[in-house]
Amino acid sequence: MAVDRLPLIAGNWKMNLDHLQAIAFTQKLAWTLRDARHDYASTEVALFPPFTDLRSIQNLIEGDKFDLAYGGQDLSAHDAGAYTGEVSGGFLRSLGSTYVLVGHSERRQYHGETDDMVRAKVSAALRNDLTPIICVGETEADLAQYGPSAVPVTQLSAALNGVSPAEIVIAYEPVWAIGTGKAASEEQAQQVSAALRATVTEVWGLDSGDATRILYGGSVRASNISALMRQPDVDGALVGGASLDVTEFSSICRFLKHVV
Repeated sequence: MAVDRLPLIAGNWKMNLDHLQAIAFTQKLAWTLRDARHDYASTEVALFPPFTDLRSIQNLIEGDKFDLAYGGQDLSAHDAGAYTGEVSGGFLRSLGSTYVLVGHSERRQYHGETDDMVRAKVSAALRNDLTPIICVGETEADLAQYGPSAVPVTQLSAALNGVSPAEIVIAYEPVWAIGTGKAASEEQAQQVSAALRATVTEVWGLDSGDATRILYGGSVRASNISALMRQPDVDGALVGGASLDVTEFSSICRFLKHVV
């Protein structure tokens, strides 16, 4: 964690919580953080609910003036047209979204998203004034064959190919750690994050490399967030299952109270 990059704790709800549950959860989270005097200027907090929750989340956050950011879990590579079931970046932006997840491993695995598709979605996000959180990570087989950095670096290089320098966030999520309870060590998270930062520097230059925030995701808990955030190239976390537990997620958001 570098002092000049604002830490970001992002909660990916995946396909959980309907719009009524989302309202109740977000209220409770915001109040919990408020009671704990959470400093949003020191750690940004963002939520990624299902598409059907976004309007309710927007009304709640804007109406109650909560300092929470939010975004979509995916977007279309297209801005409009005959693309049944897809949601454009423009639609997300009109609902107040500032971020969008791109290339999550579950999209790659279950929907066959390729590196070319991810790159097109990165471009679509930037075109619609959204900050893409580009997800990269290796499977257990990749790890055994290539080591921890090779596949994430290849995925990131492909996602940035031909894209002009812009604000992005990168999320390193080792596939073997997602939902397994088996997180990467802080040393491995640092090794891969440093390699990803070097890739941004190589493609876009030193200023972009230094400014880009890199998150770790994969079995993040309150018990391991502090060790991860002590690493110089880890700037936050993309939290899955633990983001559905207000107590656990709010504790992760308040990691600075435990980092020395």
